[in-house]
Amino acid sequence: MYNLYHADQNDQWRFTLGTSGKRPLITIGLNPSTATQEKSDPTVARVQKVATLNGYDGFVMLNLYPVRATDWSALPTRADAEAYARNLDEMEKLIAQFETPTLWAAWGETVVQRSYFLRARDELYARIAKYSPQWRMFGDPTASGHPRHPSRLNYDWKFQPYTLD
Repeated sequence: MYNLYHADQNDQWRFTLGTSGKRPLITIGLNPSTATQEKSDPTVARVQKVATLNGYDGFVMLNLYPVRATDWSALPTRADAEAYARNLDEMEKLIAQFETPTLWAAWGETVVQRSYFLRARDELYARIAKYSPQWRMFGDPTASGHPRHPSRLNYDWKFQPYTLD
């Protein structure tokens, strides 16, 4: 189903999931849930639909932390150092392949619930600045200024610039 897929640790760490394209929508979520190379999940289905509706010829789902959990609260309070580092490397490697990549910040309000989510966000932002990415969010930010998660979207919304303040 998805021709872009990279996972490890018996599929408990997922780094990359998506479909190839010359101009894909690269989405940065919080952490992977249940989507695999063979099947979607509600978040990935929404991301794919938003990409299609907005003229992208593919999409890639990345996450600030690669460890699977259907609820962020099931994740450890401290990041696995190897998972954390490999994930940042994999994200940079993928983003570097595209000229002026479009990145959808889509991690939602819960980014503040684990310090390593915020650390990964900030480190990614700094590491990939050299690739001149176009950061976007879909719809208006949350009340506290975070980009909305795909599970909380309206397909009538539009992309707008996102900057890390």
